[in-house]
Amino acid sequence: MSTPTSVPPERDPADVAPADSYRKADLVWVYRDGWRAGVIEGASQYAVTATYRPGSNPATGVDTFTAAYVSRRAEEDPALDRRSPAGLALRQPRA
Repeated sequence: MSTPTSVPPERDPADVAPADSYRKADLVWVYRDGWRAGVIEGASQYAVTATYRPGSNPATGVDTFTAAYVSRRAEEDPALDRRSPAGLALRQPRA
């Protein structure tokens, strides 16, 4: 699935997966000033916590989102998705 095209308030409720359907390490899009690549850290029946890239640089943020602000993602984000078993992002030394 590519980047969602509609903003959360305009999403069809039938297209919104329940928050508790997500599991740790699921690849997602999160909506924060536009759709951003993210990874699920945890979920409850009400919301998910995700690490995401708030901009085009490799920095990350962590925030909590309700289900309407999250969508499944299939495309890999090289700066975000390469993680160690402990959940830490793996960084390659600069050449």
